[in-house]
Amino acid sequence: MTTTHATLVRELKTLRKGRGVHAGRIVERVGTALAAACGITRADGPAATRQKLVTRLTELVEQLPEDLQLAVRAAFGLIPEVRHPLYQERVSWVAAAIDRDTRTVRRRVDEAVDQLAELAATTTRRVAGGWHTAELSVAVVLDQGQPEVLERYQVVVDEDRVDHLEFAAVFPVRRRDVDVHLLYGGTLQDRGSAVERPGFRLLPAEPLGRGETHDFAIRYRLSNRDVMHPCVLHVPERPCEMFDLRVRFEHDRKRLVRTFDGVLQRTDAEPSGTQYAVDRAGEIHLRFRRLLPGLLYGVRWGGSAACSARRAS
Repeated sequence: MTTTHATLVRELKTLRKGRGVHAGRIVERVGTALAAACGITRADGPAATRQKLVTRLTELVEQLPEDLQLAVRAAFGLIPEVRHPLYQERVSWVAAAIDRDTRTVRRRVDEAVDQLAELAATTTRRVAGGWHTAELSVAVVLDQGQPEVLERYQVVVDEDRVDHLEFAAVFPVRRRDVDVHLLYGGTLQDRGSAVERPGFRLLPAEPLGRGETHDFAIRYRLSNRDVMHPCVLHVPERPCEMFDLRVRFEHDRKRLVRTFDGVLQRTDAEPSGTQYAVDRAGEIHLRFRRLLPGLLYGVRWGGSAACSARRAS
């Protein structure tokens, strides 16, 4: 267990006491690790602190197994009709709702807190640069001699005078095996690549101001089918409101794929994913919403050894 994880477990267990997220003097109830995970700063007053806390915890709870969600929502007071003043009263409410004893509910809450801490430690945003992704649309065409990938971004600027945007391709490929062309949105600079995927810096025509949106699109043309790894796996470094993914396969190939929607990556286990059927046209269309940094989203249609997910803006 890492220090950050252990600290978050302790701070979350403190937060669930009393009225949970609706406790008085909420600023004093939020520890430093939890504040960092929720984007809470010293400038935030009680209302902003509570709102950020509720928003972030709700996002993280949605990543948990369904059997843990009700218990932990009630534990922290995230259910409007279960705002009892004591933690034990909320535990008793869940026990009655699911017809289990309170010991079972407490165990579920403890398990959920442990997983929430792991998620929060993994997904805490540490990237500077002042922007996030409103929408990323990716189309992958595999029924041609040269596979093509089209990425279209719409980003939202979070601070003043942002003069560049750094990002990486959402699919693994060696830089030498792909031709890259910016379709619109500024000037593209090559940042080289990490082990698996090329990275870029986009320079808008003018610096962007807080609250502005900016669109750009990139087309990747691979040299041949053999260099296209059998996956599109996106691990965002920044929050992303929506990721729209289409993949067109050869008609006589790949009728089942595996999809990943907010999967926590572990070093000791391969993420499982969910089986998904390709339609009769040889295509899949997936939409992922409210993506969290550090989690895995996308699709795999081949062996795991050929694919590796790296973080990308």
